Amino acid sequence: MKAIKDTLQMQKIAFKHLKDGDKIGLVPTMGALHNGHVSLIEKSIKNDDITIVSIFVNPIQFGSDEDYLKYPRHLKKDLEICKKNHVDYVFMPSVNNMFSQAYKTFVEVEVLQSMMCGAFRPVYFRGVATVVLKLFNISCADRAYFGMKDFQQLKIIEKMTKDLNFRTKIVPCPIVREKSGLALSSRNSYLSDEEKLLSLNISKILKEAAKEFKNKTLNVVEKKAVNKLKKIPNSRIDYAEIVSVKDLSPADKNTKKAVFAVAVWIGKTRLIDNTKMTK
Repeated sequence: MKAIKDTLQMQKIAFKHLKDGDKIGLVPTMGALHNGHVSLIEKSIKNDDITIVSIFVNPIQFGSDEDYLKYPRHLKKDLEICKKNHVDYVFMPSVNNMFSQAYKTFVEVEVLQSMMCGAFRPVYFRGVATVVLKLFNISCADRAYFGMKDFQQLKIIEKMTKDLNFRTKIVPCPIVREKSGLALSSRNSYLSDEEKLLSLNISKILKEAAKEFKNKTLNVVEKKAVNKLKKIPNSRIDYAEIVSVKDLSPADKNTKKAVFAVAVWIGKTRLIDNTKMTK
């Protein structure tokens, strides 16, 4: 395993592998790696000749009042995890190496970036789309692996990739959960023991809603779930919406495949989760 800090060096290495006919897999991360990230790495190892894991806490996706400075950073542990799981390259650039002070170019994915999480984090998806596009260009990735916990992010990246004719194939990967049902997230480390117990209600409520979706009306299912979420102590809902799997448009009575996506604050920690729902 090699750790690369320079964008041009990483791109030069990737070009060589591309020229040699190697298939390149990219796992974009902000570090603080957990078993969810490991599941993405394992898929790349299985599918591709070369696996690149990027570790970069991306400043342009954080608002001025968000947790950029305190976002968990555990580089030594992350490198150990990557080495243990047979990653070929860890790309870990500095902020200045990715975004110079003169940087002025950003990617917008209209409509999709303004709903759900985007309504509460207005700069978030512009920052995500921009850094992912740069990582695609730097890594020359044939495939890129994204977890489905960040479902809106996944759909935005899929749309960007299609609209801008990238050769990179987006590989959606299932949500990885603790035995308790809590979706794995780097931000789970913010939760106190008491808050972690409270957060378990989120996945339970989503699971119950998915069962009810099969034989109850959409409005009844959504309203019941929202009422349950509101009753979680020390919680606050940003959104709880049942949307189409295809394009995140609001689900209706004719929707056969939907996603119930939520963002819920437990104390000072914002958690997102979702579950697929089928008739």
